[in-house]
Amino acid sequence: MADIRVNWHRRHKEGLTPGERAADTLRNGMGSWPFVGIFLAFMMLWAALNSYVLATSAWDPYPYILLNLFLSMLAGLQGAILLIAAKRQDAIASAMAQHDYETDVRAAAQIEMLMNINAEQLKLLQELRDMRNGPPAEGAGAEFP
Repeated sequence: MADIRVNWHRRHKEGLTPGERAADTLRNGMGSWPFVGIFLAFMMLWAALNSYVLATSAWDPYPYILLNLFLSMLAGLQGAILLIAAKRQDAIASAMAQHDYETDVRAAAQIEMLMNINAEQLKLLQELRDMRNGPPAEGAGAEFP
């Protein structure tokens, strides 16, 4: 079985409510070119059927009052769905910013620890150099380190 890494984003997605999942799915669907193409095709089909094919017995003759009603309802629903999805996207961006901040804080602590270790190593190296060179001879080079 493949080992799947579980990160905070995956855990967040698994904790979504059905309504939040539906809002994301609808937002992704309505914000796509296939949706635009299908929507335009439906509008042209509606107009063609009601204007030419069923000219004498059209259920929604020109000026397409029923179609306007459906479009108004669709616009109202789209607005609400897009607001829900935008709110979710804000929550995701906030969670990502918090995660980035926590990562930065941990990295800063690790860098500080490494800098302390580096300083200790430099001290030890200086002590080893001093031990290797021995005490300076009296009067000879006492002013030079």
